[in-house]
Amino acid sequence: MIPTPNRRLVLGLSAATATAFALAACGGNLGAESGTSDGGAESGAGGGSFPAGPVTLHVGQAAGGSTDRIARTTAEGLATELGVSVPVVNSPGANGALATQEVIGMAPDGQNLILLNASLITITPLALGEDQVPALEELDVLKGLSQDDYVLVASADSGFTSLEDLKAAEGELTMGTTGVGTGSQLSQAILFAQAGITGSEVPFDSGSPALTAVMGNQVQVATIQLGEAKPQIDGGTVVPIVVFSQERNTYLPDAPTAIESGYEVPVSQFRAIAAPKGLDEEVKSALIAGIDATIGMDTYREFNEKNMFTPTGIPGEEVVATWNDLAARYRELTEEHGISLAAE
Repeated sequence: MIPTPNRRLVLGLSAATATAFALAACGGNLGAESGTSDGGAESGAGGGSFPAGPVTLHVGQAAGGSTDRIARTTAEGLATELGVSVPVVNSPGANGALATQEVIGMAPDGQNLILLNASLITITPLALGEDQVPALEELDVLKGLSQDDYVLVASADSGFTSLEDLKAAEGELTMGTTGVGTGSQLSQAILFAQAGITGSEVPFDSGSPALTAVMGNQVQVATIQLGEAKPQIDGGTVVPIVVFSQERNTYLPDAPTAIESGYEVPVSQFRAIAAPKGLDEEVKSALIAGIDATIGMDTYREFNEKNMFTPTGIPGEEVVATWNDLAARYRELTEEHGISLAAE
């Protein structure tokens, strides 16, 4: 069982999370002027051509993190392909559950999309219960977008440089995650359970505040997506301990993997785009074609390389099958190691 968190830290962060649930910060308008594209698909829901104005891409994470950056780059490509603006709207909270549930309730006309993190579907149910989390069956999953790996980092002031240092640490270890029910929390929990490392878990709402906290030594270690952590690793403000990829990550080749260190932690982050269930087939085809074209753009490939993401581009049906398999595997691991992801 993961140790009881530092309650003052967690309660303060929970209040901030509750505030975020009530507010939606609007992202930048990244596309062309509103309008319809030539040869647009006919919309079964509205009877007119698609798209009928801006297509909004909703994001359930805070601005500035990996998910948000992927959303904005994808939105740029979609705006070009669809011929309308594609604004990004951030509604952080509950690892994207708030924003996803909102989109599920919208009209299935293709005018609103959600950028999904796999962890919402595969891991968050372990923390909140399956009835508290949107299901893939409530959405039309259009396309897989990317994979990126997590890295456990320590603050430079902590003096930690290896797992052995963490295992030998004296006093209470403070451990940041990117939120309850996230891949960050699960990968760290599995590793620490297997390695016998204890401490107080401190959840944040996304990678950006978690990274800021470990940079300032407010928490001694945190598990962050590699693309977010790498600039600070290069700058020496945080120190990589292990990465959670299957093999050494080409972007961080000197950092050992958890697997080669003797721990089974098969957790990565995957992302996909989905829409409310019931899309007209022509609208669905137009959206998939736009996403495919975006994935094929040089700017999109360059973005992924710069941010250390691995593009996937797999069909929606494959996304659903893969994520459901991961959900079953993660449940097995938490039961095997007696791990609870629920907030105390």
